[in-house]
Amino acid sequence: MYLTRTEHFNAAHKLANPNWSKEKNEEIFGACANENWHGHNYEILVTVKGEPDAETGFLYDVKKLSQLINKYVIDELDHKNLNIDVPFMHGQMCSTENLVVAIWKQLEPHIPAQVKLHSIKLYETPRIYVEYFGA
Repeated sequence: MYLTRTEHFNAAHKLANPNWSKEKNEEIFGACANENWHGHNYEILVTVKGEPDAETGFLYDVKKLSQLINKYVIDELDHKNLNIDVPFMHGQMCSTENLVVAIWKQLEPHIPAQVKLHSIKLYETPRIYVEYFGA
């Protein structure tokens, strides 16, 4: 059985390879290479899997799942510049693909043993998302 919790955060970033010229970055990344940054209203869906508890009927307490996501992910990312303000993104291209892997690494160690982190789906826009199932 699977349980999913959705959370939201806002963050800014810029996509640019520091080894490339401004022109090449603009050619490859378009408006996402804007020197003045740009932002997104991200939606994150965290799915855990396991068996419901016989006494509560819960796979996992969704309030506790929300608290974990907020403590280890949202509080670290919300209203931040992903390129500058987020230590676990330093030295990486701040693509949605890299961000979802970094979020997994932040969250997975804190998921309790009775459930397993199944997937993280991260919407950058309503039409663009990345889904990650771990390494």
